[in-house]
Amino acid sequence: MRRNDRAQSRDFALALIDRCTHGVIAISSGGPAPYCLPLSFVRMGDNLYFHCAHEGRKVGLLRRFPRVCITFVGDDRPVFVPPAMYSTWFQSAIVTGTASEVTDPDQKTAALRALCQKLTPNDMAGFQAISEQSLSAAAVWQVHMDEVSGKAKLEQP
Repeated sequence: MRRNDRAQSRDFALALIDRCTHGVIAISSGGPAPYCLPLSFVRMGDNLYFHCAHEGRKVGLLRRFPRVCITFVGDDRPVFVPPAMYSTWFQSAIVTGTASEVTDPDQKTAALRALCQKLTPNDMAGFQAISEQSLSAAAVWQVHMDEVSGKAKLEQP
């Protein structure tokens, strides 16, 4: 990180990940440009989880190139700071890790439950019935977080 004065603790980065409704994952395409897309993630310990279809471009690439980078952005506000400075107050976290498909039904259910609890905590009454119906239809992937870093330029009071 070039600006060490903006480095934040691991706890800051994890709290930001836990607040964000999505992150952007970058996956190698094997070609000159990576494949990047937004996904909804939930963190359980040192792992991030997301759900998707069983097949498709993302899944094919993850099977070939499991090393990924995920970026989360929290507060992001362009500002003018008198007398003559334009800047941005921001918070970000970057994770590098290795993706693998979750095949254990109990682990899949736990990850889906945690994801739904994070994103729709007031609508959990029907989770059990829905999860039993859709467990085989949804793929769940885990990203073990090898490195986590946080960075911020915070508004000064």
